[in-house]
Amino acid sequence: MDKNSEIIRIEIIRILNENGKTRGTELAKRVIEKVGNEKTVYREISALVQSGDIEKRVHSRSHIEYELVNLYESVNNQLKNLHSEVKTIFEEIERFDSISKVDSLSFNERLRSVIHIIQIVQSTDGIMKLLSFYPTFRKDKMFPQINRKIDDCWQAIMTSISHQPEEVFLNEVLANLRISHMDAKNIN
Repeated sequence: MDKNSEIIRIEIIRILNENGKTRGTELAKRVIEKVGNEKTVYREISALVQSGDIEKRVHSRSHIEYELVNLYESVNNQLKNLHSEVKTIFEEIERFDSISKVDSLSFNERLRSVIHIIQIVQSTDGIMKLLSFYPTFRKDKMFPQINRKIDDCWQAIMTSISHQPEEVFLNEVLANLRISHMDAKNIN
């Protein structure tokens, strides 16, 4: 496969990923605007149908639709996994709260735990922000639920930090987060 064909395939999949079902003429028109000529674009669409990457639905001779195979299932499964991950993170925050109240964890143990939890929530929040650029993810019912749960995690983290006995705990958390980011920059 030449480079131009690969670019056309990527563009076809990107358009279908953003829009879901798309009429054949609309899909070809949008791809032709970006790259390729009509003959090449239709050849690549046919190749993607034959390889099973996209599905072709013929309603009538003039109305043909294309969509990614099992896109909804794929989106829903990904969001279900993220939702369970966020739920686990929230439970970990609650467990940290109860352990830090009952057990006498050292300042450094509590600090490391909070920083670890913050980094996990930041990572998950970043994934959700990236997915928000794709309408197929935003349209799913689970998307706002996951965002609310992430907000709950941030609220629980801030509540936990504010209930620590040391007044300098928040400053230490912020200082250590900055250090870890500076270290990451130096590695690359």
